[in-house]
Amino acid sequence: MSKFTRREFLKTTAGAAATTSLGVGSATWMQEALAQTKWTPEKGAKLRVLRWKRFVQGDEDLWMANTKKFTEKTGVEVRVDNEGWEDVRPKAAVAANVGSGPDIIVGWFDDPHQYPDKLVDVSDVANYLGGKYGGWYDVCQKYGKRQGKWIALPLAVIGNAIVYRESHVKAAGFDGIPKDTAGFLKLCQAMKAKGTPSGFALGHAVGDGNNWAHWLLWSHGGKLVDDKGVVVVNSKETIAALEYAKQLYETFVPGTLSWLDPSNNKAFLDGQISLTANGISVYYAAKNSPDPKLQEIAKDIQHARFPIGPVGKPTELMQTTQMFLFKYSKAQQAAKAYMAFMMEAEQYNPWMKASIGYTGQSLKAYAANSVWTDDPKATPFRDVASLMLDHAYSGPLGYASAACLADYIVLDMIAAAASGSKTPAEAAAEAQKRAERYYKV
Repeated sequence: MSKFTRREFLKTTAGAAATTSLGVGSATWMQEALAQTKWTPEKGAKLRVLRWKRFVQGDEDLWMANTKKFTEKTGVEVRVDNEGWEDVRPKAAVAANVGSGPDIIVGWFDDPHQYPDKLVDVSDVANYLGGKYGGWYDVCQKYGKRQGKWIALPLAVIGNAIVYRESHVKAAGFDGIPKDTAGFLKLCQAMKAKGTPSGFALGHAVGDGNNWAHWLLWSHGGKLVDDKGVVVVNSKETIAALEYAKQLYETFVPGTLSWLDPSNNKAFLDGQISLTANGISVYYAAKNSPDPKLQEIAKDIQHARFPIGPVGKPTELMQTTQMFLFKYSKAQQAAKAYMAFMMEAEQYNPWMKASIGYTGQSLKAYAANSVWTDDPKATPFRDVASLMLDHAYSGPLGYASAACLADYIVLDMIAAAASGSKTPAEAAAEAQKRAERYYKV
């Protein structure tokens, strides 16, 4: 984990106080927050937080350190449970259904929209943070709000990009990642011929699988629903995307149909693949490994944005992670105080630094964090919140979009067509029927 100077640790961005010491800064934060809201922790309050298990050690280390700091400043005991990515969504759903469990969930995408009536309105916290830190990115507002109220706080955007071995790409006859999908397919074909294949997750990978599958669909003009929420996935554009997926799949290393989020990380670092879609976690693991072989791999790793498809514009999906608070919590004021505290500059800036950009900002002011320029390999992840589409594109976020994502409809369609278990026409027709169970217009 990186060490931070006093100046870095206290660094604030637009709208933040930049001259406080640690103790005075924390006191100032508490006074400022309490002056604007009523986040006075309940007497004897205890909190339980469920969040996803880290892929980058610095993320978890700083999260726990910031949690400890919150307890020291407020006296509120906080228990943090770190669970596998695929486990957070079902456990949050169970908590919503039974009315007990963690106070705060650090979950995914628009999961809060599946049970909005079970969640506490956190508009006061969102407005406080947005006013202080340059405002929320538009896509984050869309994820966090429902019917004008904030039902969740977009904590971060975990950027996804093409991760590749530069020397292997050059050996295949390319200077870098082609800007278009046609050229990208040729690259992957050439890399397979050289014995340095690619591999993309096609199992129920919450992040990597969903992200690249939606990019592939959208890049060819396909989409699950139209602007009014009418299911339109069974289209000629979707068929074109699935035909492309079949060709791309032929360049993959075997086994990708069962890959979850950790799988391509392991395959890349083991040398089984030389190109994938991932966050900066692969690079982070290699760079910080004591193994000289992995350190050499780190020097060869580069990142690039996804190619542009026939639609002629970026069509990327990123992993959005949100904090939300259940109404059954007996410590709602303490929970709001914790949520705000974790997103204040004194905590958030070092957290981003420790994860070397794995967790990207959802508040615009944090784009000034030097993590994006300290290492040029992190720079491609800086603008992901302003670049991405939300996964409901081009329809509204809500119960149906959340349910379709949780049911892996787009990802399953891509996997079925790519692997040949269904024809593109069959896969698109099945996706249409599955999505129509949720979207009832």
